[in-house]
Amino acid sequence: MNTSVAVLVLSLPFAATAASRASTVPPTIAAGAAIAGDASRAQPVARGAAIAASRNPVTVAAEGTRPVVEVTIHEGDTLATMANYYDVSVEAVAFANGLTDARALQLGQKLVIPPAEGALYTVKDGDTVDTIASHFKVDPSVVLTYNRCTFEPEQCAAGQKIFVRGAELPALAEPEVRPRDVFAPAPQVAQQPRNGRLAWPVGGVITQYFWWGHTGVDVAAPFGTGLGAGDDGVVTATGWVAVGGLRVCVQHTGNLTVCYYHTSAVYVNVGQQVARGQIIAAIGISGVTTGPHVHWECKIGSAFKDCLSL
Repeated sequence: MNTSVAVLVLSLPFAATAASRASTVPPTIAAGAAIAGDASRAQPVARGAAIAASRNPVTVAAEGTRPVVEVTIHEGDTLATMANYYDVSVEAVAFANGLTDARALQLGQKLVIPPAEGALYTVKDGDTVDTIASHFKVDPSVVLTYNRCTFEPEQCAAGQKIFVRGAELPALAEPEVRPRDVFAPAPQVAQQPRNGRLAWPVGGVITQYFWWGHTGVDVAAPFGTGLGAGDDGVVTATGWVAVGGLRVCVQHTGNLTVCYYHTSAVYVNVGQQVARGQIIAAIGISGVTTGPHVHWECKIGSAFKDCLSL
């Protein structure tokens, strides 16, 4: 009995040491989980893919800008048709190509179209941002911002082509107007009775009706569409006038005169007899206008009348 107790007492320290060592070794599964968790927390995750390696950063053009384009003049093209198509003024296209006469185009000629309304300008020796801005009546910031002169000064060096948005541009030479073309008296007056109501000049869309502040009816149609005479009559005037641009007027019986403004071409001459529906001109954008249409204007004597009521 004493011997057994003695053995038990002597073995206690060894058992305690073994238990202590066992408690310091973590279970295999628990250790694996802990390592996996640490590895997960250490992973570098890109936030919102803002700096992901697959992205390709590029410089984005300013909103509302477009590149300079080059076009070739074909049959029927004019400065006006080119300007209207690209939504810039005739003066902007003319300045970009060094033209002073709107009629100086030739078939096959190349035209440069500016990216917006303004001046496409080649920088000369001695030019500065301030002198260019002063010349075109704009703020220097307009030149600096659009052409990135501050960050890329080489863009604005001599010989470089820059764009001055909103520049004041020189006017084109006015077309020569022959004296007889401005309200020339007709050698004869219409004698045939009218064939009922006036025929519509073109199959288009009315964009503005006759009212006390607007002397005619505006009818929009594609550029170049033919305009027909409202009735039998005699041509009394053709040619250019202020605001109305290229126009043609026809006199009918009953002291009625009908005029067609903003045309792109006139196919008849003063004194010529025309028939109802005969094509006498074409839809255009001459004069002061925001798009291709005809200002259809009627007068009985000197009083303006609504063409839709005649």
